[in-house]
Amino acid sequence: MVFPIEGLVISEQSGFYRVEAVDGSHYVCRLRGRLKEEAQSSDIVTIGDKVTISPVPAEGAGISDKHGVIESVADRRTILSRAVRTTGKRGAGQAEREHVLIANADQALFVVAAAHPTPNLKMLDRLLITAEKAHLEHILIIINKIDLEDPSLIEAMTAPYRRMNYDMLFTSAARGDGIAELRERLRDRISILTGASGVGKTSLLNQIQPGLGRAVKSVGSTSEGVHTTRDSVLIKLESGGYLADTPGIRQMQLWDVEPDELDGYFRDIAACIGQCRFHNCTHTNEPGCAVIAAVQTGQISKTRHDNFLQLREELRDTYIIYR
Repeated sequence: MVFPIEGLVISEQSGFYRVEAVDGSHYVCRLRGRLKEEAQSSDIVTIGDKVTISPVPAEGAGISDKHGVIESVADRRTILSRAVRTTGKRGAGQAEREHVLIANADQALFVVAAAHPTPNLKMLDRLLITAEKAHLEHILIIINKIDLEDPSLIEAMTAPYRRMNYDMLFTSAARGDGIAELRERLRDRISILTGASGVGKTSLLNQIQPGLGRAVKSVGSTSEGVHTTRDSVLIKLESGGYLADTPGIRQMQLWDVEPDELDGYFRDIAACIGQCRFHNCTHTNEPGCAVIAAVQTGQISKTRHDNFLQLREELRDTYIIYR
């Protein structure tokens, strides 16, 4: 008699899921038929999911991997998602769908380069919103390549985020600055590390654990030619815990955030909205807007406010088109 096995999804590619069972063994799995139908409109299974599988015999000679079928998916504690435009059958005819980057993450680590490339604060603000919406227990902003920029400029760039009490870590993969602390923060947690292209994530990974950057790119190859997605893989760290790395993100479209609720996900703006004269203030040009007043006094960064206005307009246009 075959008994169900509980496990953790550590990679996905083209309908195949690599599951790490509680005993450490790996299974290449497909979804049970009823789950396939649900997967047409959302990521019913993704890395970080806790699943129950049934082992099945491998088909074909010379296949050494264990195989299974995913029977059920446990409720998720946290979901870190973005919106993607749909194509093909998986979109099920929708204009946008949810792409779950990781399920059940304990923390998100967002990497920004101090220089080369120029700090992408618009991307950082979008990433922070996704983490706030997911109610992650830990959010860490990593400023990498600090050896390439004047410390006073780094101080000025990060001041608004420090005022909002975001946890920050300053690193240099080239010099090794902050690596020991980063490694410790990853211990015994499920974490996601992401950021814009070129911020030095692969170099950081290799400092955390020798060869980790290369392992992220190649983990999960099977004897039958099934490879993990380059979108996300979950790596088991030697020091304990799991780390998800994603390729450099070029676009970060927010999922399931309406224009009028956006201000609640900006920590600095959210602290002021109760003081606005109008309860439905958009913080653009209304009289008595506490947010605009805070920008004028320097309490809220003008750059942050500009990013908020631009993103709100983008969400408004999307909401009008797709509602």
